[in-house]
Amino acid sequence: MHLLLVEDKDSFRRLLVQALEGSGWEILAVAHPQEALAILEATPCEIMVTDLRLPAMSGLELLKRAKRLRPDLRVLLMSAFGEPGDIVEAMAFGADDFLPKPFDLDLFQATLERLQALTEAPSPDPREPWVALSPGMRALDRALGSLAESEAPTLFIGERGSGRTRTARRLHTLRHPKAPFLPVDAASLGSDGPKGQQLAMLKGGTIHLQNLDGLSPEGTLGLLRALGTEGIHWSGSASSLEAIPAPLRPKLGALVLALPPLRERREDVLPLFRAVLEQSARRMGHAPPVIDLCVERELLTRPWPGNLAELIWLAERCLAQCPGALLSKLPTAQGLGEELMELAWPEPGPLEAMLAKIQEQAEARLIRRAIKSHSGNLTETALALRVTHRLLSQRLREHRISLEDGASGTP
Repeated sequence: MHLLLVEDKDSFRRLLVQALEGSGWEILAVAHPQEALAILEATPCEIMVTDLRLPAMSGLELLKRAKRLRPDLRVLLMSAFGEPGDIVEAMAFGADDFLPKPFDLDLFQATLERLQALTEAPSPDPREPWVALSPGMRALDRALGSLAESEAPTLFIGERGSGRTRTARRLHTLRHPKAPFLPVDAASLGSDGPKGQQLAMLKGGTIHLQNLDGLSPEGTLGLLRALGTEGIHWSGSASSLEAIPAPLRPKLGALVLALPPLRERREDVLPLFRAVLEQSARRMGHAPPVIDLCVERELLTRPWPGNLAELIWLAERCLAQCPGALLSKLPTAQGLGEELMELAWPEPGPLEAMLAKIQEQAEARLIRRAIKSHSGNLTETALALRVTHRLLSQRLREHRISLEDGASGTP
């Protein structure tokens, strides 16, 4: 994980770098804010630590410009002369925390660990598409509202791709809007259960166990031990209650919500398709096409065996193949291997920065395609891509790719 340190005092900058040696951070330490901005244009940094008083540009101005370059950047401010007004303004522009100098190095490291937890398991985006016009989804929406005051573990039952993790995120947002949320593929758990570091960093947040029907006996034992961890909220998803290992049902199934498949929520199909189309178009850097009436009729009569995952995949494929401002025909059902990979042009700038942006887009597309071809199974996807489980999980977080949504980059 990349940490950008901006401090113009050489001795203090070296002290902070030395304090973090061996802690797993990839540290980029600079003295000038312009150097920091150049790094942010070329490198996907997750956390920035900066002084408020810097040469040629204030820490506040650096914060504002850094957030424009990297909206998801977590920022820790530090200063020996921090005025309350400056701190309030910094928080308004997206700073996550403030440390007055001099500060204890243990406190510095603990603060960075908290920001790392928020980076690795961000709180859900409240703007994520949520459509509840059909009777089944209206009932589900009312149930989520009623359960918002409860802290009980919740199970989400439904077909693969029906939006189980999406619904779990929504309930988490209602319960703990600013706390981290981490989906974990249950099939990847071994006898140790979730990693101790994950549990330590997620205090106050939620771990959502995806695909509990794929949990091994060893994973069940490890998970039973982890469920007693204080300060962690739990939820899970599976195709049915019977598919969940029996010892886990009473511990995770205090509350059970059933999700309707997409074929039973026809009123939601067109609004969902438009929302995904618009979000995907924004991500690709162009306006979404207008949907022709014949396409609308075809969408409404489609059987949707893949549920939401199929809808999202279809919307992205339409964008890649739509030649103009009107979507007049849906793509035919061809194999994934026949798809073309279309990437948005990066913003003009240094060649290295533009290439880095294109590589980032391409990596996300390749990972979504691999997840789709392995039905959202993280372990099988990692084996197919010949990467470690940990590295693939990190890339999923960086690109905000959900296993539940299959090939989608939409949360």
